[in-house]
Amino acid sequence: MSLLQFSVSPPSTILSSPSLSCTAVHPIAASSRVSSTSKSCFLLEPSSLKIIKAISNVRNNKRSGAVLKVRSSLDTAGATVGQVTEVTKDTFWPIVNAAGDKTVVLDMYTQWCGPCKVIAPKYQELSKKYLDVVFLKLDCNQENKPLAKELGIRVVPTFKILKHKKVVKEVTGAKFDDLVLAIDTVRSS
Repeated sequence: MSLLQFSVSPPSTILSSPSLSCTAVHPIAASSRVSSTSKSCFLLEPSSLKIIKAISNVRNNKRSGAVLKVRSSLDTAGATVGQVTEVTKDTFWPIVNAAGDKTVVLDMYTQWCGPCKVIAPKYQELSKKYLDVVFLKLDCNQENKPLAKELGIRVVPTFKILKHKKVVKEVTGAKFDDLVLAIDTVRSS
């Protein structure tokens, strides 16, 4: 489970008292706890900035609500689900570490590479299709050469697929069907 960062709006809506557990379909919401003066039910809405709406029962059967904004550790590391995130030698490993159990796909490319430019829009489409996968891209220029060397790049484009912070698959060249098959294989393992 990801580290969660909470902010409450408005602050006076949720007061301190014994914590109440929440029952919900989503695992993050189901394990969430909040201090409140009455029973609360949570609904986790999908988006990169997740919002939990807490609806509290108050006196006279009236309802009032509070909105909790929740950021996962992946969001705070700089990656956004549903899009490709550009990384550098300095930001790559923190994002991979924040991804936890999620599959991470890294597109290693160069600005001058023709096949890299051809597959880039298709790679972007994959990021919108697979919302449970983190899609990253690394420009293998001089500045990022140490990371490219560490990951063992030989040709561009090269796609490295990581799970649990380790490279588990690699696809070299602009082979879209091979990339999709590799992602599906790692996701199902």
